[in-house]
Formats: sequence, C-alpha cells, structure tokens
Amino acid sequence: MAKDFLLHPRLSGDTAFVADWVLSRVLAMNDARYPWLILVPRRDAITEVFELDGSDRQTLIEEIARAGEGLKKLTRAAKINIGALGNLVPQLHVHIVARNPADAAWPGPVWGQGAAQTYEPRAFTEFVHRLVNAL
Repeated sequence: MAKDFLLHPRLSGDTAFVADWVLSRVLAMNDARYPWLILVPRRDAITEVFELDGSDRQTLIEEIARAGEGLKKLTRAAKINIGALGNLVPQLHVHIVARNPADAAWPGPVWGQGAAQTYEPRAFTEFVHRLVNAL
C-alpha cells in the first residue's frame, strides 16, 4: 500500500469515508439524487486502470463487483452504472452509481446533469452508516 497515499482534494470535499478495502478507499458521494460510491485505489501517481499491475487490476475488478452488488442490494436499484472518467480529477477513481427510472438523470448519465444536491448532514451520516453495514 502506498505510504503517502493522498486523496485528491475534490474527492475529499465531495465524499465521506466508508471503508478501506484491500486496494481501494471506499467513499460515499454527497449527492442525494443518486446513491453513489467511489473507489479510489490507494496507489500513488496512478491515473488509468492499465497503470495498475495485474494483481491490482484483478483486485479492483473484484472490489467494483463487491461495491456494485452491495449498493444494488441496499438501494434496490434497477441498474448499477460504473465509470472511471477522471477528466476533472486525474487520480484513478471508479464511480459506482445506483440508478432507477425515477431518478433525476434517467436514462442518461449522471455527469453534467444539474448541480449536486447535498444530503442533510444527518441523512448523509445515516446513508454512510447503512453503506458500512451493507458492504
């Protein structure tokens, strides 16, 4: 594990800590419109999945599957969207978003669809607690 792992400031500002798994830091996105996790591999200076070594790539895929399955069970989502864009935050991170036909962006992508609607502080704390228990 990278001793000097630092989370990008934008990720720090938009999320709350959920857990540290074998490879990734698991974060909850503070946008009440969509139940949303972000996995950040704790490796320095990595911006792309292909920059991870083979073992880390396999671990990341398993962690994505674990996060998606847990989020789907918790939220009863119709679909789980997974993406690694990195256009604004170059640090490698993977979005796992629970989607439903009634959500604000359905059926399109969540990115660029209006401004985030932050949770009320107590509701966000409760959501993070539910994630900790579900994952």
